[in-house]
Amino acid sequence: MTNSRDINNSETSKITLREASTTYLGNLPQEAKLATQQELNRFVRWFGEKRLLSELTVPQISDYVDQINSLGKDSNEKLEPVKAFLNYAYKNALISVKLATHIKFKKTSAKVEKSSKSKSEAAIALTAQGYADLEAELISLRNERPHATEEIRKAAADKDFRENAPLEAAREYHGRLEGRIKELEESLKKATIMDNKHNADHKIKLGDTVVIRDITRNEQISYKLVDAREANPSKGKLSIASPIGKALIGKIGGETIEVVAPAGIIPYKIEDIKQG
Repeated sequence: MTNSRDINNSETSKITLREASTTYLGNLPQEAKLATQQELNRFVRWFGEKRLLSELTVPQISDYVDQINSLGKDSNEKLEPVKAFLNYAYKNALISVKLATHIKFKKTSAKVEKSSKSKSEAAIALTAQGYADLEAELISLRNERPHATEEIRKAAADKDFRENAPLEAAREYHGRLEGRIKELEESLKKATIMDNKHNADHKIKLGDTVVIRDITRNEQISYKLVDAREANPSKGKLSIASPIGKALIGKIGGETIEVVAPAGIIPYKIEDIKQG
């Protein structure tokens, strides 16, 4: 008897991560799509756009979770869209293993909260532009509140809650919205704008803009190194807690760094440093 989850056929076994994620995003409401796209793109880039979805394994997913958790705060929010995507893949028989169950969220105990409280009370170093960007984002998200609430009301009008994906997506988006607003409010309360003094030894530090070249693809990339709260790779703002960010801190122009990814070791050459 053929297993209904057997995906060893010519169609589903050849679907790439990029193809599957694009289809998944296309089925989401616009609000949920915007909130999900960035994290799914991060997931796809990590494993490679041409990686077959059916080739993903439990150890690889666990490694990815560890990598995201190493970024620090908000790792759970970064993993939620990935878990939802993997659940979708399993329900639609694109994968035969419940990979989503291996997306483990960090649990916060009272002891951990107490120990992390002193850290959260410490000042957060932001660039002047970063502070302004967070303020602008906070205003935008506060303005989005009424719309998010209205989307829940509209979706709830469908009384069939068993398969009400729009309602689930609307509630998830509302929760993420409120969580981000709270995070921004706390960050701005504790933020200090960093003093961008000249760094005599030209070692890369927080606030610097670094031009690097992907040696394998011969592609040039420019990143501004920022605190995790400012990070937005699509806008050229890279967290110093990310794999590339960690590799760059303390280096000087002309050096080569190596970043380990599932697709292999990716070498980058530091071509220019613009002091913060």
